[in-house]
This record gives sequence, C-alpha cells and structure tokens, in this order.
Amino acid sequence: MKLRKLTALVATTALCAPMAFAADMADEMTIVSWGGAYSNSQIKAYNEPYAEKTGVKIINDESSAEAVAKLRAMDEAGNVTWDVVDVVAADAMRLCDEGLAMEIDPDEHLAPAPDGTSAEEDFGDLLVSDCFIPQIVYSTTFGYRTDLVGDTAPTSVCDVFDLEAYPGKRALEKRPINNMEWALLCDGVAKEEVYDVLETEEGQERALAKLDTIKDNVIWWSAGADTPQLLADGEVVMGSTYNGRLFSVIEEQDQPVAMLWDAQVFDLDGWIIPAGLSDERKARALDYIYFATDTQRLADQAKYISYGPARASSAPLVGQHAELGIDMAPHMPTDPENATNTFLYNYSFWADYRDDIDAKFQAWLAK
Repeated sequence: MKLRKLTALVATTALCAPMAFAADMADEMTIVSWGGAYSNSQIKAYNEPYAEKTGVKIINDESSAEAVAKLRAMDEAGNVTWDVVDVVAADAMRLCDEGLAMEIDPDEHLAPAPDGTSAEEDFGDLLVSDCFIPQIVYSTTFGYRTDLVGDTAPTSVCDVFDLEAYPGKRALEKRPINNMEWALLCDGVAKEEVYDVLETEEGQERALAKLDTIKDNVIWWSAGADTPQLLADGEVVMGSTYNGRLFSVIEEQDQPVAMLWDAQVFDLDGWIIPAGLSDERKARALDYIYFATDTQRLADQAKYISYGPARASSAPLVGQHAELGIDMAPHMPTDPENATNTFLYNYSFWADYRDDIDAKFQAWLAK
C-alpha cells in the first residue's frame, strides 16, 4: 500500500459524472458516520442533494467509532451491510491493510477540479492511503468554560495538567491517541521527538505517569458529543473533542465556552468503501463518492461545520455558515491565527502501535 507523508495542510462541478461503473445500481444504501453536528453537515451537503437527484434511499448509521471492529465482524460473517463508511485516516489504513476496504483510483473514481486539475493532484498529500478518500481536515483540541477559569484564561495545552491554576474536572477521550502525545509534550519532550519517545516502553510509561497526575480529575469520553455536553452543563472546566463540535457549542448554542487551539492535533477524516460489496452496491457507493467528494460538495460541508475541505480547489469556495451567516474561514483549524502551534498526527506510528498501546492504556485505566 502506498503511503504519502502528510507534509502540508490545505490553506460547481457536475453532480455526477458519466459512470464507468455498472449500469445497475442499488436503490438503497447505508452511509456510516459519527453522528451529531458532523453527520448533520454531511446529510445537508451530500446525502440530501444526492438522494434528491438519484431517488436512492439512504440509511444513516452513526457507528463510525466502532468501524474497524464491526467491519472485521461483518467480513468474518460474510455479511457486509454498510456501503460507505466515514473513518479517520489511521483506521482507513488498517482496513486497507486487512483487505476490508476497496482500493480507489482517484483519477478514475473521483471528480476532477472545475479547472480540469486531476483529483489526485487536487487532494495532493492528503491521499494517505489507496483505500481512503479524504473529506475534511479537522483537529482534536480543547474547549474550556470561560466562567470557570478565573481571570486568566488557559493559553497552553499544558494548562490541562495544571490542577492548581485550573481546578476542576477535565474531559479526555477514552483512548491513548492524542492523550499520550499531549502528556509527553507537557512532560518536556520536544514536539519533533514525541513519537520517537512514544515508541519505547519507557516513553509509554512516561506518558501514562503524566496522565496519572490528573487521572482522578478526568471524565473519560467515547462519543464526540460528550465533551460539548459536559462543558454546556458545567461538569468540566475543560475538555478535548473535535473542533467542529466545539464550534457548534460556542457559535450555535451560544454557551460560555472558548477554544484552546494550542497543540491542536491535525487529522483527516474521509470515506472508505467496504470490500466485498455486490456489483450493484459497489456501483452505487462509487457513484455517491464521486458526487460527495467533488469540489463544490466539499466546500458546501463547510457551510455547516468548521472543518477544512480536503481539496485545494474547495478552499476558496468556503463562505458563510448556512444558518448563522458568519464567515467560516476564521473558524477553520487551518486558519493561520489558529494554527500557530499545531501537532501533526502520525498515521504510520498509530497504524503500527495502536493495538499494543490501546491494551496498555486500557489496563492503566482499570487500575
């Protein structure tokens, strides 16, 4: 499988091109995503327009957090019930490596840019796997209650570990990814050395020891909607989640919450098509993907959520929020004002070490 290192982040085409796929397409499909504001942005930008054009019945599933395990089980049972699945890039790599996702040729299966630039060039370095069609650049970062942090608002991710200056509960995701990196950064490891340290037993223990310093003050979350709700209810003083979720609670719900962009972790999210679909279902999935990842559609999603579109040609088309009427560019994680100190997620590292570090992290949680 080819892997391209993510070296940079991206600062009306035809609705559906003539398909080189099977003429007969399934009249129903299941699209799997993450729920909440993110799924709503996809439904508005992709699913509803596609269903209106084609007449296909779309079943929306919100099981993406369990995508790897569920697709493994479906494959073993010989009964794959999903047609298009939204996953993070690292999970796409795992599914591709295991033969559970079909390979996509960007220039055959994806629309060119309006000026004729090939899809492969338009997506560029964000095509990190042969089975993955990137959709958005997002970040995992922290939100905090402006009324619970005193006179001095937090400015550093390491303020999360400062219980004296910022007493109260924190919300952290119930998995090692991002938490281990932040722990090492705040234990004095240089940014460029984090993954070198984390691949060692000593480095993993060091990260867990740092997390031990706040463990008793952590509420662990599993769903992206958890932290925004905990913040809105005042149950935590600060918490990590996806920047789009925080945008929703701040701008749409008008809660006393602000963003802490420091050391935000950039990541990619996008589509895979499960391997082993019938010809009719595969043709429908490919047709949907062609539509949903064209230049205009990716820009349209940014009308509903503050994630940067993965195509270079989509970025200039990002305008105002469809309902709030506010400019969306300043709310993107890739905006220069927000990206002064970012941390790049290492896909290859987590593809190699995820299972082992997951097991160690869960054992630590159980102590």
